[in-house]
Amino acid sequence: MKRSLAVWFLAVIAASVLFAAPKKVTDTHSTTFPIEEGYVDAHGVMIYYTAFGSGAPLLIVHGGPGASHDYFLPHLIPLARTNRLIFIDERGSGKSEKLDDPSRYTVESMVEDLEAVRTQLHLGRINLLGHSFGGVLAQAYALKYQKNLDHLVLCSTFDSTRALNALFQKMKERMSPELRKRIDDAEAAGLYGHGKDYEKSRYTSDYMTASWGEGYFPYLYQRKPDANYDPVANGNMSWDLYREMWGSHGEFVIDGNLVSVEYSDRLPSIHVPTLITAGDHDESDPSIAREMHEKIGGSKLVILPESGHMTFVDQPILFRKAVDDFLHGKSNP
Repeated sequence: MKRSLAVWFLAVIAASVLFAAPKKVTDTHSTTFPIEEGYVDAHGVMIYYTAFGSGAPLLIVHGGPGASHDYFLPHLIPLARTNRLIFIDERGSGKSEKLDDPSRYTVESMVEDLEAVRTQLHLGRINLLGHSFGGVLAQAYALKYQKNLDHLVLCSTFDSTRALNALFQKMKERMSPELRKRIDDAEAAGLYGHGKDYEKSRYTSDYMTASWGEGYFPYLYQRKPDANYDPVANGNMSWDLYREMWGSHGEFVIDGNLVSVEYSDRLPSIHVPTLITAGDHDESDPSIAREMHEKIGGSKLVILPESGHMTFVDQPILFRKAVDDFLHGKSNP
């Protein structure tokens, strides 16, 4: 009797297994992108980085000089699906170490910081994207270390300070007489040392509003102006670095140590696959991008429509597609 019950029980189990509904197969492909962050000690200077994503490393360098990587977010996040994104804050900027001696804020020293990040994070050959002043750093890095690059992406940047200064003068000439007078008067009076003690090491709020708010804004955004843009809040940056590199005489002339940026004659030596992008209403005028394109053999040029300097804000889909297609060997239609 017990033996019969045991046989019957085993038969029931076998039947239930045989006729059970098949289990749903779960997709094992990860859709999460954990964030890694930390510091690289770059020859005695602590450089902050944050990294996430899947794919070949894409090191992304911000502008300013003296801003931080934050303005790329959230606009570039979708690139993490096909690239390992590594954002840094340059020396003296964002979460990176601030230096006591401003003379150590140079393009050349920042290039060595990039190389230290590449080597200490064991990235191997990298793709490098630089926006605005970050594009200057990317060019300087390529001119010295192009053997470590797979692709170079230069966004809304310049290769000649003289050329950019000439464009700034034209920008001022196109302003209304009233705005130009306010800017000229503030610059003639000196831009630092005014107001309360906590204000004396930066531009006055009036000058930030006139230059960054009224003067620059049409060249920053076109299709999708940032509703949260605040020219005074934009002054939350590394001012000692900014004065050392940009200069102390206003937004429409670079006379700090960035006057050393004259790369035009050297660009033909860059043989890394290069993408150059700019907005059609860019602060770094498209004419600069076209000249760079002519000098870097085999480079690809993309001028984004209805775009200012912040092309990835004005045209996020077009910008990301241009970058991703270039990095992964796809042809744009």
